[in-house]
Amino acid sequence: MPRIGIDLGGTKIEGLALDDTGRELARRRIPAPRDDYRATIETVAGLVAWLDGEIMPAGGRRATNRTNTQASVGVGIPGAISPLTGLVKNANSTWLIGHPLDRDLAAHIGRPVRLENDANCLALSEAADGAGAGCHTVFAAILGTGCGGGLVVEGRIVTGRHAAAGEWGHSPLPWPQAPTASGGEDERPGPDCYCGRRGCLETWLSGPGLAQDHARATGNTLPAIEIAALAAAGDEAARATLDRHVDRLARGLAGVVNLLDPDVIVLGGGLSNMDHLYQRLPQRLAAWCFSPDVTTPIRRARHGDSSGVRGAAWLWPAPC
Repeated sequence: MPRIGIDLGGTKIEGLALDDTGRELARRRIPAPRDDYRATIETVAGLVAWLDGEIMPAGGRRATNRTNTQASVGVGIPGAISPLTGLVKNANSTWLIGHPLDRDLAAHIGRPVRLENDANCLALSEAADGAGAGCHTVFAAILGTGCGGGLVVEGRIVTGRHAAAGEWGHSPLPWPQAPTASGGEDERPGPDCYCGRRGCLETWLSGPGLAQDHARATGNTLPAIEIAALAAAGDEAARATLDRHVDRLARGLAGVVNLLDPDVIVLGGGLSNMDHLYQRLPQRLAAWCFSPDVTTPIRRARHGDSSGVRGAAWLWPAPC
């Protein structure tokens, strides 16, 4: 049976169709409607219909030989479905909050939909055939517009009692630093977070968080990708910004290691493409962990920024 995965982001929606072996059959990215729940439902339904057409004989060029089987649909979102209410919660795409997204999508496309947190989808994808393949416990962190986390143990997503397992981005920055005689930023209480609290890891470690930290230190407002480019070109202020970011990321991940001790940490999202993380982060991580001999590998997501959509497709088990 073909599988369709949808990655519902804040700025783009990606759709992917896989066969039973994980071979890609079709893929498409389209802009995501913002602040419009109904348009989001219709856009996702239209993308599913397009993928259906690509993988079934009526679509022609990429038809499979399973002509009588409808593709399953899994969707990753930057939030979760509350087990108590059945409604979306904790989504930084705030227009999804309070809606029965899985049920509304199922009604529009005419088949069941499995919906999961996007970081959990990343973790599942990388545990299945990515940077965490063969590992017992995989923790995946998204460093992008937000800062999410997902946990897979023995090939299964761990969602938790409240569908909040892995939400490390809304824990406070560990061991916040105070200014020293030579200067530096006071990390207490930290920047405001959309969740209503201050100093969440997301406010420090996400792309916008890194950019805001650089602006506070230099007065220059630049996107994270430009800060990284300046650092690579030798700009000392940009290098200092990335150094603060690495240290904060190490502190955040040390909490994960101390609590879960995963076999591997996989990084996804736009900031995961910064090469210096893999050179400098392991040593910084070990310095903050309780165990004196931490060797936890930190790996870039093998499937890149399409890993989440692959994980969404794998939310449905293989047919017997």
